[in-house]
Parts: sequence; structure tokens; C-alpha cells
Amino acid sequence: QVQLVESGGGLVQSGRPLRLSCAAFERIFSLYAMGWFLQVPVQERVFVAGITRTGGSTDYADTVKDRFTISRDDTKSTVYLQIDSLKPEDTAVYYCAAKASLRFSIVVLKSANEYAYWGQGTQVTVSS
Repeated sequence: QVQLVESGGGLVQSGRPLRLSCAAFERIFSLYAMGWFLQVPVQERVFVAGITRTGGSTDYADTVKDRFTISRDDTKSTVYLQIDSLKPEDTAVYYCAAKASLRFSIVVLKSANEYAYWGQGTQVTVSS
């Protein structure tokens, strides 16, 4: 079982940046592919960004690729989501997710069903 704890959310003005963090309580964090998803009420979780276990590959939803950046620091067992120029439509609960990846891969996981572990989420609210 991998425990994931997101942080960094809050109420932010439109146009400002925000960095979300996801700390993993896992000794071998470097073996995990990581992803970020967002969810708004009465809708399913939507893929936002993902990164492979080596950090060699990243991928983003088309709607956010020019403003969102995912990165990881394996020495801190943490994955980050940098959001630039926040928009009111970015308002959502943001979840990080993890899946053990025993083989090196350049393919980023984009489906929620592919991830085995989830954090509790962090609320991001963007005021206009």
C-alpha cells in the first residue's frame, strides 16, 4: 500500500501560479509512474498530467499542456504539478495517483483505471 498526500491547494486569484505537491510514503518511489487528475462535482476524474518512473517522459491533457508542468524529485519521493496562469475553469479537486512500474517505459499512463494508488485530493479554487 502506497500512501499519497497532496498539498498546495487553496483559493487563488485568476492569473496567479500555483504548485501542487504529492508526497509518497514509499521507500522505492522511483519505481512508480505518477499522474495528476482533476475532478469537479458529478463528473469523473480527468487526466491532467503524467510522468514515467524515470521522469523521462511526460504528457498532458491538450487543454492544459501550455500551462501545466509535472515533475518529480525521487530524492524527496514527491511529484509536483506547476500550474501557471490559473483560470477559473481550473477549479477542481486535484488528485495524484501512482502505479508501480517494474519496467522502464516511455508511455505515460493516462487512464484512471491504470493507477493503483490515490491521494485524498487537494481543492483548488480560482477566483476571477
